[in-house]
Amino acid sequence: MLVLEFTVEPFADGEPGPHVQAALDAAEGPEVEVEFGPFGTMVRGPDEAVLAVADRVVRAAVGAGASQVSARISRA
Repeated sequence: MLVLEFTVEPFADGEPGPHVQAALDAAEGPEVEVEFGPFGTMVRGPDEAVLAVADRVVRAAVGAGASQVSARISRA
């Protein structure tokens, strides 16, 4: 099991922009658990599923105008 933690910038408290929403939409999947928080998002699941989510999240956020995507992957 892996855990992906990511933050998409710029962000405004209480109003996620389209780049943040695109990343959140990309994070969803049947094999992973997604937890959206005020300062970042956490995704837990099997290795291959989380690695696929990481790729989708970065591509979606950058494609929607993110200025930065910070990510950390660790073993659960």
